Amino acid sequence: MQYTLSDLRLFLAIAETHNLTKGAEKVFLAPSTASHKIKTLESNIGTVLLNRHARGISLTTAGEIFLRHARHTLANLEQMHADLMPFAKGLQGHIRLWANTHAIHSYLPADLAVFLGAHPSVSIALEEHTSADILDAVQKGDIDAGIVAEPNEPGNLTLLDYRNDRLVLITPLLHPLANCGRTTFTNVLHYPFVMLHNGSAIHTFTMNIVSALGQHLNVRVQVKSFEAVCRMVSAGVGIGLVPFDAISQQPHLPIAIIELDESWAKRALKVCVRSPTQLGGFTGLLVNQLTRQI
Repeated sequence: MQYTLSDLRLFLAIAETHNLTKGAEKVFLAPSTASHKIKTLESNIGTVLLNRHARGISLTTAGEIFLRHARHTLANLEQMHADLMPFAKGLQGHIRLWANTHAIHSYLPADLAVFLGAHPSVSIALEEHTSADILDAVQKGDIDAGIVAEPNEPGNLTLLDYRNDRLVLITPLLHPLANCGRTTFTNVLHYPFVMLHNGSAIHTFTMNIVSALGQHLNVRVQVKSFEAVCRMVSAGVGIGLVPFDAISQQPHLPIAIIELDESWAKRALKVCVRSPTQLGGFTGLLVNQLTRQI
């Protein structure tokens, strides 16, 4: 199968306009040239991609498949260009950093803003993952550093102090739990919860805790941020499990805070690296800044 990126762009333009002539205009080709290129493309692939009609075109089943992959390929190409563009403009460093939900939502926005302000020639690829996945990625060398909740078995990796916080329950002010002060997690599992979205690190962490207890969680709503969890809880949608520092950023919300009598509620966040002495220049500077925060 032989085809070029210009073939993909032409096909995408025709598919989006449902018209060969209009599609050809979008990529600055004459209709006759576009028609010839599509026929050649179909010949090279070995199947018909377009159904020709008097008033336009429609995609065959093969054409639908080709369109999906063409969009994906061109999107990846544009992402590659976007990733490389900063280097063409003088970018000198790139750091691959993974962190858990707690760190990303509570601390890293401000900390990374300070670092990037001091080092404008550096970019950071930040992704959210569970602590277990972060440890594995650091071990394999897939990322430069990670931020995790202190694990029981860090292996041969180095953990450096970053922040200390704790997970707490929050409820509406008129909720039956609002004045209890402290409780165990088991005692609240029958209440409906507001949680971060499925796939977030703290969602996975919470579900693993619930599973270990042999229980099920009544999840009423899933949202994208701790701020949204707090707002939903304050409106009476359910109760939530959030880091204490996430609440302190929203002191105006009418919610009650309940401490958890659980050892796992204490969250010592650590910067995870393979070896502090082997860190690259900019990664070393970032790790040094983050570990001075505690």
